[in-house]
Amino acid sequence: MIGKLIAIFLVVLGLLTAGSVYYLQVYYFYEEPEMSAEDVRLTPLGRDEPVAIPATKIEAIDAESSPIRFRACFRTDLTPDAARETYRPYEDAEPLNAPGWFDCFDAAAIGSALLDGRATAFLGERNYAYGVDRIVALTEDGHGYVWHQLNNCGDVDYTGTPTTEACPPREDVQ
Repeated sequence: MIGKLIAIFLVVLGLLTAGSVYYLQVYYFYEEPEMSAEDVRLTPLGRDEPVAIPATKIEAIDAESSPIRFRACFRTDLTPDAARETYRPYEDAEPLNAPGWFDCFDAAAIGSALLDGRATAFLGERNYAYGVDRIVALTEDGHGYVWHQLNNCGDVDYTGTPTTEACPPREDVQ
């Protein structure tokens, strides 16, 4: 009888632990930051400082636990074709998955749109956090998406490999 009680206790404890870890990863750490149109920015060709673009209906989530947990969705009048003439494109953009409850950001659909040309990715801000770039994707239908992605310096640094001279020193980045 004692063995059954211990087994039941361990199963219940395991389920509670699993549920807690799931809740913490998917819901607890995320918050909805205050964002305005000034916070949606792209980096112009030939410049390093990003500038604000027209953006409305901004929805965003972020978490302090990781610099790559930021996601945002917005509407804009800026088309990808018009943006290509003024702003720096971003090669190898790969949208990261958002929690399922943040419905406006579907990483698979955004990635598919980037691959087949229905969306174009631009550099929002280089080294928003050390080794992390802010990427902005614009679609033909007026939707925009923002996420953070590791750049080359971040890929190297976060694996513990020494960075090269091409990477800025950590103290020079926010």
